[in-house]
Amino acid sequence: MTAPRRYSLLDRLLVQADQSLRTLVPGAAQAHRPSPAQHLANVPMNEDERRHIAGLMRINHTGEVCAQALYQGQALTAKLPDIREKMEQAAAEEIDHLAWCEQRLKELGSQPSVFNPVFYGLSFGMGAAAGLVSDRISLGFVAATEQLVERHLDDHLERLPEEDIKSRAILEQMREDEIEHGAQALAAGGVVFPPPVKAAMTLLSKVMTKVTYKA
Repeated sequence: MTAPRRYSLLDRLLVQADQSLRTLVPGAAQAHRPSPAQHLANVPMNEDERRHIAGLMRINHTGEVCAQALYQGQALTAKLPDIREKMEQAAAEEIDHLAWCEQRLKELGSQPSVFNPVFYGLSFGMGAAAGLVSDRISLGFVAATEQLVERHLDDHLERLPEEDIKSRAILEQMREDEIEHGAQALAAGGVVFPPPVKAAMTLLSKVMTKVTYKA
């Protein structure tokens, strides 16, 4: 029986570089699952509605860019192989969200945020730092992040025009997946972050949403 291959730090850095390109280059991310909106029809909307929906989907797309960076940073510094595998698996599942949001932005005649490389770098650094502290902190960071994303999605579902069934279908499926990822992180041993830490994360997320809504 062949032993599982052990990757060196250089191997993992090359994988991270490849993953960052797949995340940041438009059209590079390929979903493993079909979009929940693929069989739903576009509905007529005025220009203000189109720009508003595109702004919301751009925020969600950037959120998925941050999620990719977070998971990849944590996978790079995770101490236990099984934790690293969990991070890499979660990142693979989040690729679907990234591709779905990008596809919807194209349908709306819009594009991802120009600030995505900045947010990717910041999120990668935070994920790597969390992994260096401990795997339990790293998993707790995942859980807290997923809870934050869940609240964002709830807010966006309320702010979407009722007739925009395509965007709604995407966000509803994303919400289900985020809840599952957060629960898995806690079940794997993640610590529950105290309110002050969650408040700081919320503040940072508000900066991201304000910046990416229009650009």
